Amino acid sequence: MNFLKARKTPEDALNILIIGCGKIGQNLADQLNEQGNNVKVIDLSPSKVKELSSRLDIMGIVGNGATHAIQQEAGIAETDLLIAVTGSDELNLLCCLVAKRAGHCQTIARVKNPEYSIEAPYLQNELGLAMVINPEYTAAEEIARVLRFPSAMKIDTFAGGRVELVKFRLPEGSSLVGMSVRDVVSRLHCDVLICTVEREDDAYIAKGDFVFAERDVISLIASPSNAASFFAKIGYKTHSVGDVMIAGGGEIAHYLCAMLLRDGIAVKIIEKKPEVCEELSSLFPKASIICGDAGDRETLLEEGLETAGAFVALTNLDEENILLSLYAKSAGRGKLVTKINRFDFEDVIRHLDLDSIIYPKNIASDMIVRYIRAMKNIIGSNVETLYNIIKGKVEASEFIVREGSPIVGVPLSQLRFKENVLIASILRDNRVIIPRGHDTVEVGDHVVIVSELMRLHDIADVLR
Repeated sequence: MNFLKARKTPEDALNILIIGCGKIGQNLADQLNEQGNNVKVIDLSPSKVKELSSRLDIMGIVGNGATHAIQQEAGIAETDLLIAVTGSDELNLLCCLVAKRAGHCQTIARVKNPEYSIEAPYLQNELGLAMVINPEYTAAEEIARVLRFPSAMKIDTFAGGRVELVKFRLPEGSSLVGMSVRDVVSRLHCDVLICTVEREDDAYIAKGDFVFAERDVISLIASPSNAASFFAKIGYKTHSVGDVMIAGGGEIAHYLCAMLLRDGIAVKIIEKKPEVCEELSSLFPKASIICGDAGDRETLLEEGLETAGAFVALTNLDEENILLSLYAKSAGRGKLVTKINRFDFEDVIRHLDLDSIIYPKNIASDMIVRYIRAMKNIIGSNVETLYNIIKGKVEASEFIVREGSPIVGVPLSQLRFKENVLIASILRDNRVIIPRGHDTVEVGDHVVIVSELMRLHDIADVLR
């Protein structure tokens, strides 16, 4: 049974087949369809397929995506990329194997089991996969980054980690309140570039005369050392937390525990299931594993919530994670990280003041979208990395500048940029340049552009 919709697609559109209509599959279909690709989805659930295909005006097929017959029905012979994101690692790998035999497409598999994750490079090479994604591992990496730099709500990296995009909130009484963007540069003498400001439901690309207010959420770009210098000057904590309490012992907790222990950070995990506690205890003898209910207030207090350097809510229920984080905020003074799986109520959640919020499903789809942008480099795009700074409103794109670009060699002050475009950083010979009007862009530079959503394909697209 299939639901077929026809629509016009641009010349550089890819034929993409997504197997699995869970949260990741839905988010991927949404983003890739919006970017003009020819997207088809497969799932065993008729209701999921019908809802998604109707809402996005795409083709949906009900069936087992690991079978040759269903893949043929979906047009595997003409498919450029197959993405298997069902809830089963084994099924995802099988889908990719069948696709490699049935067609000539690139394949991406979601793999979340820690045992398989260790062998990801082997699986990728031996099975001929273009990419193995592990949303849980990537989420753990993102959490570890903000625990090492607790003043940040979120940290993204460009140019192999040599440029950071740091998002943070201005607390009441901050020295930045009442200052303009221009004042920050002149008074603090910090080589950073402030990109965006979120104030309640409004989002702004920051211009020189923009004045900061309490509770603003600010995004800035700098090298890691310059970002640390900036936060030190405004009195923010720049050293990693000493100890972390984790509620829930699932895959993300598993990966995160290994990362934090490696960094010398003490870890305490509270988990209900005795068998999971036994496994964690054997794997991480240096961690403190508590078999108990993280949703019980007395347990949290007994285990030291009030003095913990950070509290990370990683249970399987979004509602429980939100409530636990809100309680931890009232009872302690540590850094808070909250895992959320659903995107539906993102606007509501943003107003709860939960500090750092991690969306593993969103992380996975963003990774795949970046890979697809890289595939399109062959068709003329030179976008290397792409991040949503403010979802649906502002993005940051990394480009490598090529010969013949009209932007090369001209002082930035003389170029006519489109409205709401910032040249945020230039990486040249491993040196990070926060650009000013007299600076130029040269061939081979890595350049980060912050802009409203414009679907930039080439760095020249920022010019009028």
